[in-house]
Amino acid sequence: MNNNIETISMPVLGMTCAACAVSVESIIGAQPGVDKAEVNYATQSVKVIYHPEAVQPGALQKAVQSGGYDLIVEQEGAKELQEEAQKNNYEALKKRMIYSSILAIPVVIIGMFFMDLPNGNYYMMALTTPILFLFGKSFFINAWKQAKFGKANMDTLVALSTGIAYLFSVFNTFNPEFWHNRGLHPHVYFEAAAVVIVFIMLGKLLEEKAKSNTSSAIKKLMGLQPKTVILITEHGEKEIAVADVNPNDQLLVRSGEKIPVDGEVYEGSSFVDESMITGEPVAVPKQAGDKVFAGTINQKGSFKFKAEKVGGETMLAQIIKLVQDAQGSKAPVQKLVDKIASIFVPIVILIAIISLGAWLLFGGEHAFTQGLLAMVTVLVIACPCALGLATPTAIMVGIGKGAENGILIKDAEALELGYKVNAVILDKTGTITEGKPEVTHVEWAIELPKYKLQLQEILIALEQASEHPLAEAIVRNLKKEGVKGAAVNGFESLTGKGVMAVFEGEKYWAGSHKILTELNVQVSEALQNRVNELQQLAQTVIYFTNATQVLAIVSIADQIKAGSAKAVAALKNAGIEVYMLTGDNQQTAASVARQAGIAHFQAEVLPSDKSDFVKQLQAQGKVVAMIGDGINDSQALAQADVSIAMGKGSDIAIDVAKITLVSSDLQQVPKALRLSKLTVKTIRQNLFWAFIYNMIGIPIAAGLLYPFNGFLLNPMIAGAAMALSSVSVVSNSLRLKFAKLI
Repeated sequence: MNNNIETISMPVLGMTCAACAVSVESIIGAQPGVDKAEVNYATQSVKVIYHPEAVQPGALQKAVQSGGYDLIVEQEGAKELQEEAQKNNYEALKKRMIYSSILAIPVVIIGMFFMDLPNGNYYMMALTTPILFLFGKSFFINAWKQAKFGKANMDTLVALSTGIAYLFSVFNTFNPEFWHNRGLHPHVYFEAAAVVIVFIMLGKLLEEKAKSNTSSAIKKLMGLQPKTVILITEHGEKEIAVADVNPNDQLLVRSGEKIPVDGEVYEGSSFVDESMITGEPVAVPKQAGDKVFAGTINQKGSFKFKAEKVGGETMLAQIIKLVQDAQGSKAPVQKLVDKIASIFVPIVILIAIISLGAWLLFGGEHAFTQGLLAMVTVLVIACPCALGLATPTAIMVGIGKGAENGILIKDAEALELGYKVNAVILDKTGTITEGKPEVTHVEWAIELPKYKLQLQEILIALEQASEHPLAEAIVRNLKKEGVKGAAVNGFESLTGKGVMAVFEGEKYWAGSHKILTELNVQVSEALQNRVNELQQLAQTVIYFTNATQVLAIVSIADQIKAGSAKAVAALKNAGIEVYMLTGDNQQTAASVARQAGIAHFQAEVLPSDKSDFVKQLQAQGKVVAMIGDGINDSQALAQADVSIAMGKGSDIAIDVAKITLVSSDLQQVPKALRLSKLTVKTIRQNLFWAFIYNMIGIPIAAGLLYPFNGFLLNPMIAGAAMALSSVSVVSNSLRLKFAKLI
């Protein structure tokens, strides 16, 4: 087998509980050529890592179908096909539930109030038979398919409990003398079998409805995409479908309309509501040269813009994909729950058999009847649905809530881990500060006009080749003076120090003081005094030098963001230690840290130093979150326990980070950590109720209270309680949608 590996996500049809998810996962995982299969019950999807030369999705589909489930292998429109199948399944389930209810009502009335009705047992049998074997036949079919693979799921519990109650009742209906001859009344449990099927169908119906609400954030984001747009052509304006827009098309957006694709404004001005993407409520002014994004709403005026990214390349499409992937990912705690679910059903069946055996041994006069009732009730009440829904529904709602607030979470693990963070490291430039540095002063050591122009041309050539954000400020400043780049060669980027290039055989450098130290170039006293003055003002000083002398210094200022100090205060109030790391000099770093309220900071650090600092904190037992925006932060972002990238940062930083803040507002960091805390709290609440429900319900169902007060749980009540537990878990997760993040 070669190393060609592919990953595919496919919707799964037919799963009814967490044990089903485990079954599908094990069926796919057992296929040759599959490295890993991960099923998410809440999103009804599976992610498969496989070797395409050994197995194809079609073969996986056949294997899954043999277990009673199905896969949608078509990638084009798979989501729509799944939604259509789920909608059809929901409607069919609703019809079956209604018909079953109509038949079950007279069964319950006879069974509860007219037990002595002549031929009453025959009437109940006639009404119950279609409920079980026509409208409820899927439970028996699925249980049989599971049994063929030596597995069991919720359908197994339902089929066993209702099937045993029905067969026992049929026996008693046709052979009442068997019990009469032994001095016992031949009880029947048709009403219990019928009502259990109805309640379970009702529970599944409510569960499906509630689950569809957990993905409302995705639907809301998808609803932002307009269907048509005005295209500007040589012959005038015409309306076309958004799907027909190509890059470089010129488009018109009128007041109140949604922007169809990403692009750049070239005519007109307006205010655009970007809150659905960034979470920021204030409309953003747009004019020629500004970027606009698909899905945002033009509030005032109209403008023309040129399309840049269309279809799946737009920021909105990327956000939708990111959220979909994250909602389909599996939190670490869910893996533990899956293991429990996989052994839960067999254990329940064992408990049910033991309870029957205990009743037969110690139950006295009506031991078999009550033992049978206890066994049926244990099988009914032990449904693991609530257990299976506890984690994924909370994760889905949490990730959706984040997306609505401009916090994009890439996987469930980051969301689950965020609440443990007790140390936050902030990059300075672009994270605490605006990241839009501007040149404030240029001091030339050589004032001869001829040489100065030539040196300016060398400096701009050096900085144009650099990727550092400070370099852009110098280039912008020199371009304003009409300076053009010199023909340099031998360009070299010196990580954490600056850049170097050769002009007419002589080397030139631009960067931090470290370069001067390496070259052993001295700074005159007058120039050093000027550098000190500028650094006291929190300005960054760039040195432009050759091998023998400093040619110029350039000071650059980057304003601290309006919300940075508030964000730091919020983190500190939450008991989190805040650190700042920067490649900038000591004075500038101290000034920015002072303004932001940060006590711990390190200046003049290299990218590897940032990563090492993360390791140091981790070695002290801290859970570290790294927040940055640049390529130089990528190493530290990858090392941190929770990595957060600012949305306007580099693509590499965004790729590495597990969480991306679309708005680049640092106040989103405490919000993201609070969202994690709320989500984990919801997961714990859900798991508590799912476990406590079974821990209390199963012993009572087995008849634990009977020796003390004669109480034996009715299977009908058990069926209703089981349905309610799933609905309560999903409802508890949905409460997250209304939680405040500040």
